[in-house]
Amino acid sequence: MTLHENEIPVDESVVRSLLKAQRPEWADLSLSPAGAGTDNTMYRLGDDLLIRLPRTSGNGESLRKELDWLPRLAPLLSCPIPEPVHAGTPTNDFPLLWSVYRWIDGDEARPDTIQDWASFGADLAAVVRELHGIGLMGATRAGELSWYRGGGLEPCDEWISGCFDDCRSTVGSELDVDTLERLWRAALALPEPSGPQVWLHGDLKPTNLLVRDGRLHALIDFGGLSIGHPDAEHATLWDLPPQARQAYWDTVNLDTPAWTRARAWAIAVAVSGISYYWDTFPAFVAECRARIEAILMDATAR
Repeated sequence: MTLHENEIPVDESVVRSLLKAQRPEWADLSLSPAGAGTDNTMYRLGDDLLIRLPRTSGNGESLRKELDWLPRLAPLLSCPIPEPVHAGTPTNDFPLLWSVYRWIDGDEARPDTIQDWASFGADLAAVVRELHGIGLMGATRAGELSWYRGGGLEPCDEWISGCFDDCRSTVGSELDVDTLERLWRAALALPEPSGPQVWLHGDLKPTNLLVRDGRLHALIDFGGLSIGHPDAEHATLWDLPPQARQAYWDTVNLDTPAWTRARAWAIAVAVSGISYYWDTFPAFVAECRARIEAILMDATAR
């Protein structure tokens, strides 16, 4: 499944060639697809390893920061995060950086893996507070650690306004795009956040939250790792049921402006996802639509 115009094709034969060239001791291990997101294609290697291959050159740069920073962040968090074990280099078959991590057992966060969503929301909030409380270790919001979601909303306004127009022409009357745009503009009217910048995971959606025995076990996919203001970190809460969202809010003790900006980021990611992936990734579009429906229902309830 190709999602981007400049995507680098990859299949099992490409992965085998990379292993033979750079880690021949792994070349004969079992290999099976382990999912594909918007940025990476993944394969499980044997029982204990995971290979991630970026779809585009831009995605490839995100691997470098994971290799640099995840080993430093891991000892400071109470839940597992990916452990890099090999930094792959470009070849003729695959001209980008790639990486291998320890496999982390667990299931995605979803209704059949979680029974107590309130406890899950509180657990997620506790881990997010841990991450946001880690010292910056000399890092700054620059270069690969300056992802847009840790900044202000205003620089995204022109782009997101175009996405609202796209959504009107695609989903049409099925979603209340006018209300979404009103909520976006209400957040734009707020002062910019003034608190300290923190470490951000960047994309804490359910597919990046691993569950074991019904409880949060691990955070994965730190491709959006950055330093910035924390509001955007909370945006994926609208991918979770209301009980989880309320427990998270209570645990983190978010004020109304932070919540309003977090909701605006949730809207931005959802409408831009619909706009960009409408013709190529229907499953992701469905995720974005579900998030929007939750936002609209939540806004009505409040």
